[in-house]
Amino acid sequence: MNSLLVTGSSGLIGSEVVRHFDALGWKIYGVDNNMRADFFGPKGDTRWNQSQLLKSCNNFEHVELDIRNRQGVLDLFKELRPTHIAHTAAQPSHDLAASRPFDDFDVNAVGTLNLLEAARQFCPESPFAHMSTNKVYGDAPNNLNLIEHETRWDYGDVEYEDGIKESFTIDQSKHSLFGASKVAADIMVQEYGRYFNMPTCALRGGCLTGPNHSGVELHGFLSYLIKVNIIGGEYTIFGYKGKQVRDNIHSYDVARFIEEFFKAPRFGEVYNIGGGRDNSTSILEAFDRVANITGKPMNYKYSEKNREGDHICYISDLSKMKDHYPDWDITKPLQTVFEEIVASWDKRLVS
Repeated sequence: MNSLLVTGSSGLIGSEVVRHFDALGWKIYGVDNNMRADFFGPKGDTRWNQSQLLKSCNNFEHVELDIRNRQGVLDLFKELRPTHIAHTAAQPSHDLAASRPFDDFDVNAVGTLNLLEAARQFCPESPFAHMSTNKVYGDAPNNLNLIEHETRWDYGDVEYEDGIKESFTIDQSKHSLFGASKVAADIMVQEYGRYFNMPTCALRGGCLTGPNHSGVELHGFLSYLIKVNIIGGEYTIFGYKGKQVRDNIHSYDVARFIEEFFKAPRFGEVYNIGGGRDNSTSILEAFDRVANITGKPMNYKYSEKNREGDHICYISDLSKMKDHYPDWDITKPLQTVFEEIVASWDKRLVS
C-alpha cells in the first residue's frame, strides 16, 4: 500500500491532501501540532480540521509532532518509511515573521531540512513535494512595468501576460523574513533533489485558498476577506489603492498537482503553482464579488502603508506545470472558490 506522510495535515493544503489521498485508498500519516494557533491565536486554530479528518477519513492517522524536533522527525521516518511525502507545514505569515524571526526560520527552514535529511536517511526514493511560496521572488515583481487600471494593477509587457515564470530572479530584493526563510527551504529542497538525486519539487504557491482555510488578517487573504464581509467587520487595505492583484488556487487543485507529481516525479524541480490569470483578483474586485454573493457591501478602511515586501501584482505562469504534467489543470474557477468559502464560513460561524 502507498503510504503518505503529510506535514501540516490540519492546515488548508495539508487537510486537502489528506482527504484527496485517503479517497484513493492510501495510508495517511498526518503530522501536526497546531502551531498555527500559537502563531495566530484561537482564530488560527486548526484542531477543528483535525477532528473532521479523524471522523471522515478511513485511512488517516494523526501524529502529534513539531517538525522542529529533529530527533522526533528522524525517529518517525525510521519507523514509517513513507512511500511519499507532502510537506505543507509552515509559519505562513510574512508580517508575523518580523516579530518572531527565530520561530519563523526554525519552522520554515530548519524544519524542512529535518524532513529532507530524514527522508534521505530512511526513504530517499520517496517523492517529496514541498509547499514553497511566491515570496521567494521578494518584491522584485514590483520592478516590472506595471499599468494601473480602474480596479487593478497589471503587467505592461507582453512577456508577462501569462504571469511570472520560474526563471524569475529571487535575488536582490526585499523578501520579508518569511520570504527569506522560505527561500532557504526552497533551495534545500532543490539541493537534495540535485545533490542526492532525490525526487523533490518546490511548489511556489500564489494565494492558496479554499473552504477549509482559517484565514486571519496576517495570513489567508481571500478567506479572511470573505469572513470579514460575512460577520460585518471592517477590512483594512494596506496600500496600493486596494488594486494589488493575487491569483488564487483552490486547495483541491494543489492536491491534484501533488498527485500528478507523485505519478511521475522529477528531481529538484520548481513550479509556480497558482490560479493563473483567470483566477486573479484585486482586493477591490474581491469586495465586489463577495458582495454580489452575500448581498452585504464591504466595510473597509484604507492605510497608505503597504506591507513590507508585498507584491503589487502577482500572477503565476502555469505553462511549465501544464507542460510537464499535461493531465493537470485548474478545475475550480474563481467564482466557485468564492462560493465555497462563503458557504464554509456560513456553516462554521453558525456552528
